[in-house]
Amino acid sequence: QVQLVESGGGLVQAGGSLRLSCAASGRTFSYSAMGWFRQAPGKEREFVAAIDWSGSGPYYADSVKGRFTISRDNAKNTMYLQMNSLKPEDTAVYYCAAHRSGSYVYIQNWAYWGQGTQVTVSS
Repeated sequence: QVQLVESGGGLVQAGGSLRLSCAASGRTFSYSAMGWFRQAPGKEREFVAAIDWSGSGPYYADSVKGRFTISRDNAKNTMYLQMNSLKPEDTAVYYCAAHRSGSYVYIQNWAYWGQGTQVTVSS
């Protein structure tokens, strides 16, 4: 089993920044990559970014390229998402996930999920 715990969400004005963290524990060697998804009210959960333990990537959704940066600290088993130039449309619950196999875009290819952290961007 893998346990994922997100932190760092909150309320920020448009144009501001937040940094999310995801601490992983358990069988962390059992997955090849970690990533972030988000889900806005009334919308489906969507891929945001992913980072591979081997050093490939990182990978971003077009909607966040140039504004968000995903990174990891292997020694701490922690992943981060630095979010800059935030927009009201970035408002969502952000989830940390551990990848199983296949395309990063599809939710079914991710094996473990955190509980989510709320990000609210005011205009």
